[in-house]
Amino acid sequence: MQKHSVLPNAAPAHEDAQASVYVWDVPLRLYHWSLAICIVVAWLSANVFETLHRVAGYTTIALVAFRLLWGFAGSRYARFNNLIPLLRAAPRHLWRLGHGRAGAYIGLNPAGAAMLVLSLTLVLISAISGWMQITIRFFGVDWVEEVHTWSSYAVLVLAAIHVLGVGVASVLQRQNLPAAMLHGRKRRRSYRFLKR
Repeated sequence: MQKHSVLPNAAPAHEDAQASVYVWDVPLRLYHWSLAICIVVAWLSANVFETLHRVAGYTTIALVAFRLLWGFAGSRYARFNNLIPLLRAAPRHLWRLGHGRAGAYIGLNPAGAAMLVLSLTLVLISAISGWMQITIRFFGVDWVEEVHTWSSYAVLVLAAIHVLGVGVASVLQRQNLPAAMLHGRKRRRSYRFLKR
């Protein structure tokens, strides 16, 4: 007879694996946290450490390019397959969220899908307009500087909304979503599985 655990009241390893489901793959999690770090570094280094700021910007462009590729070639929950239906469901989902009903989605929920599209777009606009500022053609051009400034502020606002939304969804779903983005697993519950 095989022993599964030496700790009293601990679930056997196979039960623990069945109690959770693997959602976020390693490349997606590395992308997520790397992008968060790059945004913080870019913000803190702006007009202070220009080389570091540029490296953060170029890395951000590479990360967004990777995420776009991974949206088609990645694992099940990293793909963009259900993006359009999720975006259509976003207004109703946000209304329900405002009334304390989060629903249960194993991958991205509709608000997360909207955040994904907005953040990829704004991060790319911010990074590309930042690069444009150091080119001969666009150096010192006012509208390029304004686009970079305002898109960078918008990225920070989105990041704050993202953190707040993850916190609210974690409470409503009784699920530690930041931890899931660290280890890749979510607790198994009555999830709404989307056809893929």
